[in-house]
Amino acid sequence: MESRVLTTRGPTISGIPRLARINNSNNALPATRINAGEGGNLVWGRQLRPSLLLNHHDHSPMVVISTTSTKRGDLLKPCAASDSAGDAAPVGFLAKYPWLVTGFFFFMWYFLNVIFNILNKKIYNYFPYPYFVSVIHLAVGAVYCLGSWTVGLPKRAPMDSNLLKLLIPVAVCHALGHVTSNVSFAAVAVSFTHTIKALEPFFNAAASQFILGQSIPITLWLSLAPVVLGVSMASLTELSFNWLGFISAMISNISFTYRSIYSKKAMTDMDSTNLYAYITIIALFVCIPPAIILEGPQLLKHGFNDAIAKVGLTKFLSDLFWVGMFYHLYNQLATNTLERVAPLTHAVGNVLKRVFVIGFSIIVFGNKISTQTAIGTSIAIAGVAMYSLIKAKIEEEKRNLKSA
Repeated sequence: MESRVLTTRGPTISGIPRLARINNSNNALPATRINAGEGGNLVWGRQLRPSLLLNHHDHSPMVVISTTSTKRGDLLKPCAASDSAGDAAPVGFLAKYPWLVTGFFFFMWYFLNVIFNILNKKIYNYFPYPYFVSVIHLAVGAVYCLGSWTVGLPKRAPMDSNLLKLLIPVAVCHALGHVTSNVSFAAVAVSFTHTIKALEPFFNAAASQFILGQSIPITLWLSLAPVVLGVSMASLTELSFNWLGFISAMISNISFTYRSIYSKKAMTDMDSTNLYAYITIIALFVCIPPAIILEGPQLLKHGFNDAIAKVGLTKFLSDLFWVGMFYHLYNQLATNTLERVAPLTHAVGNVLKRVFVIGFSIIVFGNKISTQTAIGTSIAIAGVAMYSLIKAKIEEEKRNLKSA
């Protein structure tokens, strides 16, 4: 289709503008059909550069005439009228008060995390098989994801071989970190495991500095000093201390650090819900072989029978199902909450979550802790809070500089 762009120029006769033809060979983009809503200024059948909508010399308005033989109704394509303010749809209650939705996300994140940690430890008190329980966590999450995809909530994102290669290292580190965390939970008090896991920011900073080659500000390193000091104090006098629990928690820290590194290399446009679903499914296949090899014979010999004898078959199966569901949902809500708030807010929330988990686990299980352990834990948590706040502030300043 050919279009001619004419502009008013020069004197007019009886109010009728004199039309002058402009050579559009260099000014018009190739013919295309693009919706006006995509930001282009459209002339029927052709999109023009925005600068052409005004005459460069006298800024007179332009007249567009189509010279091709088309139907009469196609000669002019009027723009869709915008809705008036009076026709606007009423704002819903949740849209009017978004802080209520965000507050609900935080509450459910904390609630599910605390319930998971308590129920998980109760299971280990009568069924001390962390490799098998880790598989159950991921298996329940995988079934949940497959069910969600089946009903289209959310719609499953496509997967290709290139993306799969990028996600496999992330999922392997996720699986290793998850299993070793559970080994620690089974071996020592929940509060002590979470105190050790407070060292995770230290490993993240070290990996960023020495593996990724990023420069870490001295303020961040200084904020990590109380974390190391507090964890050391808590470990020396922890009544439930054993080396299996301590080393497993440390391996978990290292694994999740490498998960963060590989996640940065596997940046994708996929939404967080689908991304976590794929990582869960891949991690499940990673965890199954060691669970069969290390715990399979014991489970078949007496593990299942002992657990059923202690709590009954119904409660045993119910506990395994719900601990897996709580695990998946709290991780998913943590990701969704991060998408709703600024990194600074999420950092504060993450620190408070750890405080809630440690506090509630001590109350529920009646764990006795020494004064030095309590002080060390408090110092470590305070150090994590300082690190998180400083790091979030630095990240926010970087984003502001990029957007400026």
